[in-house]
Amino acid sequence: MTVPEARLFPPSGGVPNNPTLPVLIYRAALPADADLVEERLTANGWDCRWRDGVFDFHHFHSTAHETLALARGMARLLIGGDGGAELELTAGDVLVLPAGTGHKRIYASPDLVIVGAYPPGQDYAIEKPDAASLGRAREAIARVPLPACDPVEGARGALTRLWKG
Repeated sequence: MTVPEARLFPPSGGVPNNPTLPVLIYRAALPADADLVEERLTANGWDCRWRDGVFDFHHFHSTAHETLALARGMARLLIGGDGGAELELTAGDVLVLPAGTGHKRIYASPDLVIVGAYPPGQDYAIEKPDAASLGRAREAIARVPLPACDPVEGARGALTRLWKG
């Protein structure tokens, strides 16, 4: 069983982050192959919706939890807004972002491929930091249901233990 690093981030510069659910960082958890990554995430109840990179501006999703699984290349991301943490991720690493968590790309290798996945029925509206709308974002975040399974380990994975709501 893979044990992820778990980190909470306070609000930062108009990014709400999630007050109760930690970001999960899995290292070398999946094969460096987009098709195999999608197979695993799908088998564990997550909907794979895209293959691409990460925007180079701060954004978050107040209506969905998000999994970013690196299938090829490497990326340096800033997680949690301006006051957050810089993470270097490589192929096989998986980042699980609870609703409201800010993220942006600082650097990406030219060959970067990330598989983006979400729990069934959750829509990932792209929102930019805005201090004036933090209250609305926090209300939306509180309504996002917990996923039934961990995207990497399934029903008995760390997410089901660490995300109690």
